[in-house]
Amino acid sequence: MSSLITTHILDTAAGQPAEGVAVELHARNGAAWAQIASGTTDAQGRVKDLGPAALPAGNYQLRFDTGAYFATTNTETFFPEVSLTFAVREGQAHYHVPLLLSPFAYSTYRGN
Repeated sequence: MSSLITTHILDTAAGQPAEGVAVELHARNGAAWAQIASGTTDAQGRVKDLGPAALPAGNYQLRFDTGAYFATTNTETFFPEVSLTFAVREGQAHYHVPLLLSPFAYSTYRGN
């Protein structure tokens, strides 16, 4: 089974994948968020099996525990957590949501 949602993290300050980052996938449930999956980045900074092969259309959120990641290298960070909210549409085969991370900045995009 392949996951509808995948992610990877590149530590742009170190110039390498961010290994060992805890990632949670949440679904919007009314006014609240409900966790539906979790994983940890591998040596390539990837979480390949994050959630089911299909999800209903709606709003979802990836939460990255960046504070714990930077703590492992005694690196001060402004972002103890990064949350990325995005919309899943019906009929989409795959969503890849990368995170480009440094201690004081981050960016993202819809990958493939």
